[in-house]
Amino acid sequence: MHVDLTGRTALVTGASSGFGRHFCQLLARSGAEVIAAARRTELLDSLVAEITATGGKARALRLDVADQDQVIAALSGLERLDIAINNAGVASPTKAIDMEAAEWRGVFDVNVNGAFFVAREAARIMRKAQTGGSIINIASITGLRTALAASAYAPSKAAVIHMTKTLAMEWARFGVRVNAITPGYIETDLNREFLQSAHGEQMRLRIPQRRFGEISDLDGPLLLLASDASRYMTGSVLEVDGGHLASPL
Repeated sequence: MHVDLTGRTALVTGASSGFGRHFCQLLARSGAEVIAAARRTELLDSLVAEITATGGKARALRLDVADQDQVIAALSGLERLDIAINNAGVASPTKAIDMEAAEWRGVFDVNVNGAFFVAREAARIMRKAQTGGSIINIASITGLRTALAASAYAPSKAAVIHMTKTLAMEWARFGVRVNAITPGYIETDLNREFLQSAHGEQMRLRIPQRRFGEISDLDGPLLLLASDASRYMTGSVLEVDGGHLASPL
């Protein structure tokens, strides 16, 4: 899928690895100037070097999305922002009965509060510039249909999905579109061992396409929402899961 984002500026949170790193590379290849944001700046530096070495435009931004003051300070200097991707996220495998308040709050601080802080500041920039823009929240199919060992993560992603719809309704008048992508089980370095285990194989057989996703399976949906191809879409939630959510209980 070829999309030309030349002249546009895109912010990606959680950019140091996984989805975020891939999204930065994808957007840069599509012509956007990328602001790669994360807490681990040493990993961001290597990403920026990789993008610029191939002719792309990118810069690093140290950012803890859970810190509202830091988000405001970091984004206040931007005169223009066309695309903001809320990708930063954390999970917790702790069972609910054993979970302490600090761990619960930690998940919501990043996944929900952080996404809101970034979306709000991005929308302020877009409204002031009167250029409109696209905010894309990376949620999860567990926000629509829960899973084991996701007692904090799943509710946080459900909140992100509903927040997407409420912000879309409020900001449509400014030309700011807010949509979400809900990935299914996408193979990454972090989950590859589990997905290739016996438990992972049982899960794979419940997916109608009989396979786990690859990060590149998110490219089309992301570019669709980032570009004018989705100019009449806001408040939408795109499921990218091989039919997993449609499978019978």
